[in-house]
Amino acid sequence: MPELRKDPIIGRWVIIATERGKRPSDFVSEKKESSDRFCALCPGNEAKTPPEVYALRPEGSPPNTPGWRLRVVKNKFPALIAEERLEQTSTGVFEWMSGVGDHEVVIETPQHNTRLFDLDVEAVADVIWAYRERIHALKQDTRFRFVMVFKNHGVAAGASLEHSHSQLVALPIVPKRVFEEMEGAQRYHAEHHRCIFCDIIKQEVDAEVRIIEQKDGVIAVAPFASRFPFETWIIPEKHSPSFEEMEDYHELAQVLRGVLRRMDRILNDPPFNLVIHTSPFGETTHAYYHWHMEIMPRVTKVAGFEWGTGFYINPTPPEEAAQYLREVSP
Repeated sequence: MPELRKDPIIGRWVIIATERGKRPSDFVSEKKESSDRFCALCPGNEAKTPPEVYALRPEGSPPNTPGWRLRVVKNKFPALIAEERLEQTSTGVFEWMSGVGDHEVVIETPQHNTRLFDLDVEAVADVIWAYRERIHALKQDTRFRFVMVFKNHGVAAGASLEHSHSQLVALPIVPKRVFEEMEGAQRYHAEHHRCIFCDIIKQEVDAEVRIIEQKDGVIAVAPFASRFPFETWIIPEKHSPSFEEMEDYHELAQVLRGVLRRMDRILNDPPFNLVIHTSPFGETTHAYYHWHMEIMPRVTKVAGFEWGTGFYINPTPPEEAAQYLREVSP
């Protein structure tokens, strides 16, 4: 039977449409041949990108030259720019502010046709560490309140470049989605004096049905109110409000790589979006908020009903999705 499931953090309702149930084979993506187009992110083309702001390369290796294993550069076509003054204006009911922010690209590997989950665990940990370092750096600008870390994999997920990369956007405001999570978590903490995320982890560990992978303090689960087939959240088991302050980066790399490899095996390299939700800068959220990573394969379409109602229709119950993912080796 279909179910209406309420997200315990922000109160959003999701329809689990079991009558329209789909198995992994129904979502498999067709493999696309890689093109031979010029790639500005490949080694030897460093002059075609803005100068690097962070890199992992041999000691003594000059910046903006080949030899690196990871580079971070400013986005050549940024969504927001740091050079603007932060100004807020309103006219009647309309309110806006200047497009102040920063936009960076993390080039995850020098190898053009290598995907993030093809890398070894140490290289994935390097990517995660780069996120940490850049958040700490962007945090120094007092105009910024939040950094969104995200990865678009595949054209259907919004990736405009084939070369494996992810992005960071520093914002002068807290995104609505994160703000809603914080509000929900704060309400729960006020009533129960506990972290909602910690309680979810405990309940999922006890139930075992939606756990995909669990390793050394990091857990991957299919959320109870999953919006999309095979949506997965990766959460540290130890309470931690800020991604950049956590310690288990190697363990996180193991679980992230494992989850993405499992998705690749059963969904045939699906397009996906990956985001990190963490505490805003300067907010006192330690008691109630818990950073986490969300991975959303783009295997169904969001259409008129979803846009018009705010409901999501998910044809694959998260319990089944978790089982499918558990049963394949990473």
